[in-house]
Amino acid sequence: MPDHAVHPQLDVFVSGLLFFDLAFAGLEQGPKPGTEIWTTEMTSGPGGIANFAFTLARLGLRTGVAAAFGDDPFGRYCWTALGEEEGVDLSRSRLVPGWPTPTTASLAYEGDRALVTHGFPPPLGPDEMIGDPPAARAAIVHLGPQPVAWPAKTGGLVFADVGWDPTEEWSSAMLDQLAWCHAFMPNAYEAMSYTRTDTPAAALSKLADLVPLAVVTRGGDGVLAVDATTGEEADIPALPVDVRDPTGAGDVFGAGLVAATLAGWPLAERIRFANLVAALSVRRVGGAPSAPRWADVAGWLRDLTDQRLRRDYGFILDVIPHNPEG
Repeated sequence: MPDHAVHPQLDVFVSGLLFFDLAFAGLEQGPKPGTEIWTTEMTSGPGGIANFAFTLARLGLRTGVAAAFGDDPFGRYCWTALGEEEGVDLSRSRLVPGWPTPTTASLAYEGDRALVTHGFPPPLGPDEMIGDPPAARAAIVHLGPQPVAWPAKTGGLVFADVGWDPTEEWSSAMLDQLAWCHAFMPNAYEAMSYTRTDTPAAALSKLADLVPLAVVTRGGDGVLAVDATTGEEADIPALPVDVRDPTGAGDVFGAGLVAATLAGWPLAERIRFANLVAALSVRRVGGAPSAPRWADVAGWLRDLTDQRLRRDYGFILDVIPHNPEG
């Protein structure tokens, strides 16, 4: 059994790959062979699973992370940023001597981003690194080819996402892991690829048979979702936003959805809140560093002039902390 006396309960426990990100934005196009392009917009910071952790911590949730950090300058920087600056519990994470922290260069242009990553597989798998996880109200797991056992041991709702399949085979066996998940949050391309369907709606229909809460994000076309536990369905449009850098936006969306689900809100409000925190993140450069705080949410609502959006998002006024700067 997990030693919950040693590890007090968390709101959310997260495990996955952590990266050091170097993000470039303000580009009109990607680089071409034999050329050099300049930009004045750049940031660096933790990425990957840190995108979830930063967002959750900044929204006031007690958050723990299990990840491998290289015992190198990039890894130690990410450890400090998460543990000391954002207050994330790293008791189940490891600094690994001799293993380089995976590093990603993100190039944002034409409303999207391209990634180049240098790295090697972590020397420890998540189950070996975590052991018995701490109790948590929710767990976030990044599904991979090898199933893991730790999420179900937290005792909380398990939210799953996936990433790009470098083999481009999109094996449907990946979906077998949804049997122990509460929610699945792929983007439209991932959802259609894994379900062998031609539309996001058809993919959602298949996923809704596999997991209680199925969510398919469609970028500028908004979000589709079905919650079998409440019988709710939602088709929520995207928020109009000036996109500077979409790096990490899907992870920020997922963290917002977890926070809103733990708060017990109706499905449409959960999706709108996740939409909002993701939209706020793409207005800045970088992944984790762009994750919004409650002060950013309050500022957006304060400056909002669109009456329809004020009506749709007005529920957030009742949940903003009294001291959103804190």
